[in-house]
Amino acid sequence: MKEYETVIGLEVHVELATKTKIFCGCPTAFGAKPNAHTCPVCTGMPGSLPVLNKQVVAYAVSVGLALNCEITKYSKFDRKNYFYPDNPQNYQISQLYLPICRNGSVEIETSAGKKTIGIHEIHMEEDAGKLVHDEWEDVSLVDYNRSGVPLIEIVSEPDMRGAEEVIAYLDKLRMAIQYLGASDCKLQEGSMRADVNLSVREAGSPDYGTRTEMKNLNSFKAITRAIENEKNRQIDLLETGKPVVQETRRWDDAKEYSYAMRSKEDAQDYRYFPEPDLMPVVISDTWLEELRASLPELRDAKLARYKGQYGLPDYDASILTSSKKLADMFEAATQICNKPKKVSNWLMGETMRLLNENGQEPDAISFSPQNLAKLVDLADSGAVNNTVAKEVFEQIFRHNTDPETYVEAHGLRSVNDEGELKSVIAQVIQENPKSVEDYRGGKKKAAGFLVGQTMKAMKGKADPGMVNRILKELL
Repeated sequence: MKEYETVIGLEVHVELATKTKIFCGCPTAFGAKPNAHTCPVCTGMPGSLPVLNKQVVAYAVSVGLALNCEITKYSKFDRKNYFYPDNPQNYQISQLYLPICRNGSVEIETSAGKKTIGIHEIHMEEDAGKLVHDEWEDVSLVDYNRSGVPLIEIVSEPDMRGAEEVIAYLDKLRMAIQYLGASDCKLQEGSMRADVNLSVREAGSPDYGTRTEMKNLNSFKAITRAIENEKNRQIDLLETGKPVVQETRRWDDAKEYSYAMRSKEDAQDYRYFPEPDLMPVVISDTWLEELRASLPELRDAKLARYKGQYGLPDYDASILTSSKKLADMFEAATQICNKPKKVSNWLMGETMRLLNENGQEPDAISFSPQNLAKLVDLADSGAVNNTVAKEVFEQIFRHNTDPETYVEAHGLRSVNDEGELKSVIAQVIQENPKSVEDYRGGKKKAAGFLVGQTMKAMKGKADPGMVNRILKELL
């Protein structure tokens, strides 16, 4: 069998985090009742006219700057004409001839090392509505809430050669856009959607094979499975002497199978022409520099700073910067208590555990950095032991409870009075002669039982380190 190389390029659609749509004042909030967020403009009523949302342009330019793009200071909108029930105007306002950003790049890192992925362009456009298929009634319904929601489409060069590179590239895009605050990039809610253009060719060949485009990919796992499946499907066709047809395919993740939707259209099929109802977008040097100056610290820079400024290991820095919410919480809590490694441990340990147990992402964190910092101080000073600290943290996580108030109200402060502890431990020794005999006979594990009995007698409020020390002294 011949050796084949996979060639992949991505078209990534990102819903921008504006409060209103791209060409009208309707809200963009996710989850509203069908057709609640609509008006004559976003439902394509005759005579309605679009008005460009300036924040859309600001977000698009900021993303372009973060992805090392050239910014097109004079850009235009175009009409992309096609009929589909969820497209109320029978055209989509997009950018073909003069997109807002061009010629960018991002550096990814995989098991094979570092690699630069080119970005061909970023353009602004409006989203279409959503079809809802009711199999019980055998009808299709349309919800126009999403119609007119602002999108940017990030078009890569065909520089990726496998699923690992694709996921690394998507993760890099998602991190940059989330740090900018331009989108939440939630694949499961459709605010970030990737279409995979894939072809295969004989290894070493300079010519591209026939590509297909796969849609309906709403998770990194689905993207990985779809790439592997389509690669194998195309290789099987070529090995049996059959041609690969250029087409759009829909991925069914439950069946792990893709099927043809339609032949792949080219630009001329959409009869693009300049949008007559919108003026060109002109970006001044002054505004461009203002947007450049407003860019936040992105993940790569933050990762390096955490290792240098706070002395965090690579693993800690990588986990903390994997979410802007985690990074913000870490910095705010550290600024209060000045214990970066201990703050990091609570975020990477108990915080991630409780998030996973509840099926939540870091964005769901609702406790304050002040309460986290207070708990770090309480545990570090020995005012509460580790077991109590975890109990208190659950209250902070679920209810943003003030840890100091909770500890006092429930009498959880550690007992550090040596005289009191000696008295309790002496009583435990007296009541457990067999364990004492075992310990003195060389069975050191017996001490663990005696420590446990002491902690039980102290209702968990003793310092385990002090208990161990006093116990061994008395034994």
